[in-house]
Amino acid sequence: MFTGIDEVDWASMRHAYGSAEDVPRLLAGLASADAVERETALDAMYGAVHHQGDVYDSTLACVPFLFALAVREEVRDRAGILELLVSIGGEPEGGDVAGKPAKAAADGASAVGAVDGHRGEDGSGGPYAKARAAVRARAGAFARLLADTDPGVRHAAPGAVVRFLDEPARVLGLLRERMTVERDDRVLLAIAESLGRFARRHPSHAADAVELLAAHSTPPYGPGLRLASLGQLAACAPERLPADLVPTVLRLLDDRARQRPRTADGPGRPDTGTLIGRLRLLRPSDEEGSRLLRTLHGALDHRVADRIALLSGQLSCPDPVDRCNAVWMSASLFRTWRADCTEPVALIGAQLDAENDRLRDAAVSVLADLFELAAPAADHLHALVVARPETRVRAWEHGARTLGGPLKALARAGDPRATPVLAEVLAGPVVPHDLGQVVPHLGRAATPLAPALRRRLAALPLDAPDLDGRAPSLLHALASLDDAASVPAMLRLLEGLPADQPTRESVELSVVRALGELGAAAREAAPVLRRRLDGGVRLATAAAAALWAVEGDAEVVLPVLVRGLEDEAGGGRRSAAETLARMGPAARPAVPALRRLARSGDLWERTAAAGALWRVTGEPEPAADVLRAGWRENPCTRTAIATLAVSLGPSAAPLHHLLHAELAAPRRHRAGPGGHGSHDIHEDERLLRLCGQALGSA
Repeated sequence: MFTGIDEVDWASMRHAYGSAEDVPRLLAGLASADAVERETALDAMYGAVHHQGDVYDSTLACVPFLFALAVREEVRDRAGILELLVSIGGEPEGGDVAGKPAKAAADGASAVGAVDGHRGEDGSGGPYAKARAAVRARAGAFARLLADTDPGVRHAAPGAVVRFLDEPARVLGLLRERMTVERDDRVLLAIAESLGRFARRHPSHAADAVELLAAHSTPPYGPGLRLASLGQLAACAPERLPADLVPTVLRLLDDRARQRPRTADGPGRPDTGTLIGRLRLLRPSDEEGSRLLRTLHGALDHRVADRIALLSGQLSCPDPVDRCNAVWMSASLFRTWRADCTEPVALIGAQLDAENDRLRDAAVSVLADLFELAAPAADHLHALVVARPETRVRAWEHGARTLGGPLKALARAGDPRATPVLAEVLAGPVVPHDLGQVVPHLGRAATPLAPALRRRLAALPLDAPDLDGRAPSLLHALASLDDAASVPAMLRLLEGLPADQPTRESVELSVVRALGELGAAAREAAPVLRRRLDGGVRLATAAAAALWAVEGDAEVVLPVLVRGLEDEAGGGRRSAAETLARMGPAARPAVPALRRLARSGDLWERTAAAGALWRVTGEPEPAADVLRAGWRENPCTRTAIATLAVSLGPSAAPLHHLLHAELAAPRRHRAGPGGHGSHDIHEDERLLRLCGQALGSA
């Protein structure tokens, strides 16, 4: 297996953590008879030699030895080695290289010591291209492994054959043959998935692959294989799907649930303490079923009505594992598409009554990200919070506390029943650091919380090293409640912070911004704010913004804000522009500086300056051009631009076509390949409301 390994100058090569002289030991670990040693070695290969998908000179040097390991039947856990080879040689498919985002794969920016010293090169001589060539040159081994004695190897081999064997006719023949003789259900699903991938990669040979999938999507084949085939047909030949797709899938899910073996949770593999081991523990209890449904939902994509009907059916089925899979599938639908999801949300709420911990935790996780859209599940959330007080606060390692998922979801949904429960939490010994973040979602219903929040703010020790983690949440909550009585407690923070407080600047900024949100109700803070006008640019700009909200004296704040516009390093340019926009015509002396900032290379600075110019001068051009470009360039700017349109009223007509198009768009504005944030749905619903308000005012 390791012939020639001593002839490689490993010490001269590199991986993510420096010298690659430890790589021979890792390769030997992959062949160990000890399961813990094998997994530890594989984890280290991903962690160093193929760190985050990067390819180094040591990665390439490993390829022959990895193949030698993969074909030796006496080596255990060879499926993991095959998967590592597939990742190393990964080709772009759907924008990814071996699970590595396309841009990062092209950049190769962290591939220190990559082949030929190239960094960021992915051409014919770059490390990623060389890795693909090295794996492709030995792809015949993948074909031989299709018939291996180890079902795990047979499960990993079909995808590798499709990716790396450059003989489409031969590949299709191999897959057809294996589909005929294979008896392992998991392997059959992998073959079906590979047929779908083959059809997408080789359109000129796709017809025969589609016929195979269509044939295996009907009786007498088992429900798992039929579901896998339907998922692949949805992706590569949707016209071949049955007209009664949703009832068919639900029936197959029910059949599969009845046939699925019931295995009690056991110790399984030993705990290796590796990332691979931790990820294994996080896998769904029915990983195969989860994958089948993820494939089908992903392929159906914009067929939202079908997906909602499918989810509703899944969430109503008797099997808790299938319902848990459905809950997780729903998250992608909710994040991506604007649709009436009342029925599936209510059904997810019903899962909170289940005794199954995985199912209940999945439902809580999804509902917490829905904010106001979780309202149909509010009764179930409230019942859970009342019945199980231990769910109200979550304790993390090192003693940190956050709101528990059920209470957070209930409050984010704007349900007033969360208020008395939050009051009980506030009366406890430790206040979760994120409690204040949910208060604004309750609106006026949270007013009874103000006295307790005020007392908590006043009791914060000024020298606490984690003050910047505790104060901002309370300040945000009190400001959202317009609690003028909290101003003395805020000023205590602002004036009393020790000079050596490690988080002093951050806390001061949070206090100043909260005082600004209170506006004229914080008039007693005006002298303190004036004293901050001569400080650093960020703090001075924030103080000027607050002072304008408190007093409205343009003569005092304008010089500070203009200084903020012109400071390239202070980080206050966008904030200064936003304050000048709120000042309107009173900020006319700042117009020259705003015009310069509207040509900034930073998108956020450009759009903020353009919005300010429009509000200060009353002239839509050239501001509208900058805003339209920003709207198209980065969807995250849209909420700020729509807010501007609301403030402009009918004069925002040059932007109205953007608002109409947004209201008509079926996809959420932040939906895309770049991942999702926990507030994306809430921000999208807010954007829709703002677009409606702006057009309504016109």
